[in-house]
Amino acid sequence: MEAFVNGLNNILWSTPVIYICLGVGLLFSIFTRFLQVRHIKDMIMLMFQGKSSEAGVSSFQALSIALSGRVGTGNIAGTATAIAMGGPGAVFWMWAMAFIGAATAYIESTLAQIYKVKKDGQYRGGPAFYIEKGMGIKWFAVLFAISAVLALSILMPGIQSNSIAAGMENAFNIPTWITGLFIIGLLGFIIFGGVKRIANVAQLVVPFMALGYILVALIIMAMNIGEVGNVFALIFKSAFGAESMFGGLVGSAIAWGVKRGIYSNEAGQGTGPHAAAAAEVSHPAKQGLVQAFSVYVDTLLVCSATAFMILFTGTFNTVGPDGETLIVNNIPGVEAGPGYTQAAVETAFPGFGAGFVAISLFFFAFTTIMAYYYMSETNVAYLFKNAKWPTFILKFVLLVSTFYGAIRTADLAWAFGDAGLGIMVWLNMIAIVILAKPAIVALKDYEQQKKQGLDPVFNSTKLGIKNADYWENGYQEEKEKVS
Repeated sequence: MEAFVNGLNNILWSTPVIYICLGVGLLFSIFTRFLQVRHIKDMIMLMFQGKSSEAGVSSFQALSIALSGRVGTGNIAGTATAIAMGGPGAVFWMWAMAFIGAATAYIESTLAQIYKVKKDGQYRGGPAFYIEKGMGIKWFAVLFAISAVLALSILMPGIQSNSIAAGMENAFNIPTWITGLFIIGLLGFIIFGGVKRIANVAQLVVPFMALGYILVALIIMAMNIGEVGNVFALIFKSAFGAESMFGGLVGSAIAWGVKRGIYSNEAGQGTGPHAAAAAEVSHPAKQGLVQAFSVYVDTLLVCSATAFMILFTGTFNTVGPDGETLIVNNIPGVEAGPGYTQAAVETAFPGFGAGFVAISLFFFAFTTIMAYYYMSETNVAYLFKNAKWPTFILKFVLLVSTFYGAIRTADLAWAFGDAGLGIMVWLNMIAIVILAKPAIVALKDYEQQKKQGLDPVFNSTKLGIKNADYWENGYQEEKEKVS
């Protein structure tokens, strides 16, 4: 099984695919005139505008759900793995992927808002919805929905729960099966409470966990302030082969930086749009911009926090071009992953590192599993007219796969997760390249209304966008606000 999954990953994540992901992000950046720079102010302001309704959640809640999915194991273990396999230069390519990926996140999230539907009293949307309504290809939409359910409820939760269990065992000697039972108990309480409970938990936990993690990173950087110039020079030189020690790792730096960048920030993956569609906003571009900013939060802040902790303290190993020999062996015997970050924190706070990383992993990874459920549920709602029983079954499937992931080997967990992610990236990238025009039209409409001093309101009929049923008569504000 492991050999088959690894073979599949070699196809899904071959070198051409890596460059396609970069190319698509750059293309969207050009088409949107680098909105990720021009609209930073709007991104921040829009996060805190609007309220939730009976049908949808607020912009901030939608952002929090999306960040729950984006900020996970990839921010700690994934960043460390990128450094181990691609050298410090991989960090630069993670940043590059975040910068251009923000445009990709805008496109897919705005499409999710444009083509969202109101089903069973709740807003639903995502790639399956915009593929069917925008492209008119039902089988393609069904294929994505099935792939998403399989990936998000079976293949990918194991990565998150495995990291939590390994961290708890390492830090507190808690058996993995006990951690697994605790995870699914708490997860069951939240997901059986519905979308509103997921949103409420996310908006409380996500800001707290991200700020706490970044604060520790800043303290470690301050304690090693003399290394600032050296660390940044190492990152940039290694990214382009100018550093002799890492000169042969440029290809690996790009590949691992982009792959782990996508895994972490999820731009183009097709997961973020599910949360974006749930927001109560007057114009699709508003939530598209908010979701674009979530990529910055994930990679430029949280992933960078991990990278800086590791690089400032020198607690990492790096594999050479042959994929076997260590060209850097600063922490002998420590496997690539959370152990790098634990070692980094230990250098600054002896006796604190293992526990801090274990608790960080718990919050990061647990909220990601929570987001995976929401996204899976959205695709189940797409596949079935009456989704009551399929949704009930989905809950148990996700809980089982989460528990199984906690007790299986890490290598197999990551292999399954990479395969699930790769399938979704392929299908979603094809769709958003074909469907980008409505999202670009929405951005221009948003900008024109802003220039006129208006609070932008969307009307798909006036803009000639077909099958955007929710918006065809303009934005109809929900009367009953709940928060």
